[in-house]
Amino acid sequence: MSDARHAALVDRLAVYDTLVEVGVGHRPAVAAALADRNCTVTATDVHDRPVPASVAFVRDDVTDPDAAVYADADAVYALNLPPELHRPTRAVAREAGADFLFTTLGGDPPLVPVTRESLAGTGRTLFVADDARPG
Repeated sequence: MSDARHAALVDRLAVYDTLVEVGVGHRPAVAAALADRNCTVTATDVHDRPVPASVAFVRDDVTDPDAAVYADADAVYALNLPPELHRPTRAVAREAGADFLFTTLGGDPPLVPVTRESLAGTGRTLFVADDARPG
């Protein structure tokens, strides 16, 4: 991920106090940067993953989630989220009453209703689910 994209994502997500990253994989940099900004961040993945000490890690699968992982989140986010996980991730965010923000892989379109936000100076798009937070 480019430095500009990383900075833009962190700036956008840092408005939330408590976040859950779905599918952290081998990319904990955004979660770590958010924790450095005094956000409470939990990273999840279906496999055990190393994350910085400032980031909590929970092994979880959004297709069969532990609702307690997401219960206190203000936002659930995912980077390069594959299309088959758009709806399940939106569902866990909705159940938690959290916003759902994500990027997709390459040219994959979002499969849930979204508002598109341009990530400043990157030419990339952040998708914000229109109906994640009940209202």
